[in-house]
Amino acid sequence: MVPAIRVPASAASRARSLLRTVQYTHPPSCPCHSNPNHHHHHPRTPNLADHVRRHMATPPDPSREKEYAFEMAASSIRFGPGATKEVGMDFANMKAKRVCVVTDTNVAKLDAMKQAVEGLTREGIEFTVFDKVRIEPKDSSVKEAIAFAKPYNPDAFLAVGMYQFMPFVPCTLLIFPGGGSVIDTAKLMNLYTVFPEADFLDFVNAPLGKGLPVTRPLLPLVAVPTTAGTGSETTGTAIFDLVSKGAKTGIAHRNLKPTLGICDPLNTRTMPSAVHASSGLDVLCHSLESWTAIPYNERTPRPTNPINRPAYQGANPISDIFSLQALRSTVKYLPRAVKDPEDFEAQSQMLLAATLAGVGFGNAGVHLCHGMSYPISSQNPGYKHAGYDVEHPIIPHGVSVAVTAPAVFRFTAASNPDRHLAAAEAFGVDISTVKRESAGEVLGEALSKFLYDLGDQPLGLKNLGFKSGDIESLVEGTLPQRRVLMLAPNLNSELEAEKDELRSLLEQSLEY
Repeated sequence: MVPAIRVPASAASRARSLLRTVQYTHPPSCPCHSNPNHHHHHPRTPNLADHVRRHMATPPDPSREKEYAFEMAASSIRFGPGATKEVGMDFANMKAKRVCVVTDTNVAKLDAMKQAVEGLTREGIEFTVFDKVRIEPKDSSVKEAIAFAKPYNPDAFLAVGMYQFMPFVPCTLLIFPGGGSVIDTAKLMNLYTVFPEADFLDFVNAPLGKGLPVTRPLLPLVAVPTTAGTGSETTGTAIFDLVSKGAKTGIAHRNLKPTLGICDPLNTRTMPSAVHASSGLDVLCHSLESWTAIPYNERTPRPTNPINRPAYQGANPISDIFSLQALRSTVKYLPRAVKDPEDFEAQSQMLLAATLAGVGFGNAGVHLCHGMSYPISSQNPGYKHAGYDVEHPIIPHGVSVAVTAPAVFRFTAASNPDRHLAAAEAFGVDISTVKRESAGEVLGEALSKFLYDLGDQPLGLKNLGFKSGDIESLVEGTLPQRRVLMLAPNLNSELEAEKDELRSLLEQSLEY
């Protein structure tokens, strides 16, 4: 037998021995390394038992899984001066037999209505008219419109103006020459005509309604905007006041989007300066909010079925292109359109900017400005905006959105300073020496200056008649707007903290 040879311990061996001693006497908190008998092994190929154990484990919580995909949906768009006259041929091409026309009393007086009616008549298409759309619709006015449409059992629609009702003719198509109020009302007429058995709240955005998906295709829908603001001709969103809840809400689904949007710059030439301004401010905030919304792949929950993927998905590479260009065009052309109603180039470019922004926010979404604007509009203390020929108090949608914008973008800037600096650059700010931590202040100042220079804009909630005592009610009216608040960068998900942040934003927006 060969005698054993004792080899002196190396430094590495002595270190390992010391480590084992420490482990036995002072076990660490890690459950793996606190066990001296535990050994790390090289990865091995999983066997059947491993797979069984994995599938029997607690599944991941779907509500916490982030989105991994985005979708793009927009109406077909036709842009050009004089394009409205083609609408009759469009319906003929769709094989429409009868058209239900939807409008308000103001749009009814415009050339857009005349062009649409002449087009339908020229093609021998019968039609009837609903002309009672309310500017800034309420649920009651929407229900009245739906009640008008349902008995006709239409297979399509058109929305225009103040003509005498023609003899009853079952509708076959919808056209919407009008601003967002008309187009949104017509979308809802279309929806509840196709779903006549549905309760009104079935499709209304949660938590105010059930938020059910639209599971059937709707009727052909042609939208002819006469204002340059909402972008409603491109989107699957319809907005209205839900009076019983004291909140502005709506319905959003891709199936609501019009079949065709006819964007004819001739139709915006009769807009008063005040309407140009408020409509343009809506474009401004559509583009800014969609550009700064949380990225689509940060949104939760991931839908378990693609039919449940929301229309508002978060910023994404395609929406970004539309949103940023819309912002640049608005900053350049809105002041010109407001100052000179005869500046046809500026008017045309604003109509195009509204459409671009519609594609952008229609897929990316909006966030805090719009979320807070809904209770601002619906809780109007009596303000009537100059330049609007209506009998009731009104805070135009664009005004209610823009009034909180300086505070909002100061707040959201920390989430993505580079995007906020790019937005400030669109306002003409030299950002070459601006520090990233100053992005919010710089963009907020640029917005305040833009609103002031535009003229005749309420520079704060106090100018709309709100007081400090109204803040709590506005906060409570904002909270139900989950569809847009979920896209807000930096907003706390814990309820009380979220309330504090909303309260602070509204307080900062009282005056500036």
